[in-house]
Amino acid sequence: MSCFQMFFCLMAFIILVCNIGLHSGPSKVLLQTVNGDNNQSTALVLPSYSNTRKLLVHGSCTNRDISISQSRDSTSGIPQYIVQIVNTCVSGCFPSNVHLHCGWFASARIVNPRIFKRLSYDDCLVNAGKPLRSGQIIRFTYSNSFMYPLSFKYARFC
Repeated sequence: MSCFQMFFCLMAFIILVCNIGLHSGPSKVLLQTVNGDNNQSTALVLPSYSNTRKLLVHGSCTNRDISISQSRDSTSGIPQYIVQIVNTCVSGCFPSNVHLHCGWFASARIVNPRIFKRLSYDDCLVNAGKPLRSGQIIRFTYSNSFMYPLSFKYARFC
């Protein structure tokens, strides 16, 4: 094996090792080099990892399947923020009793308490505790001089 081929194989291995933690699902990659002087080829089979997400099995939803995002609405006056909470789990398990960390959440604009309600400091209830169906989007707008950091706190999963 020439120095170039060894260097190429070593670089491919280093790149592979660095990427292992970023992807899931094993498969194989065939790396092949051809030496132009004597038409010899060298093949190296290395494991590879697919970046596709696997479908979850019934009952295996987790807090990672509750997506929370918010953005500022471009209006004048008191700033408004649009919040979207989505259940991304496809297993048929519908998380319920979803609570978020929300600090002293307050809004100058009334938020429907059946959609989002602060129960106490740093504890807000989503969808009145009812289950979030797969792909369901809970969306509301609130007004305040700053954006409240909202993050998952807990929920009841199947």
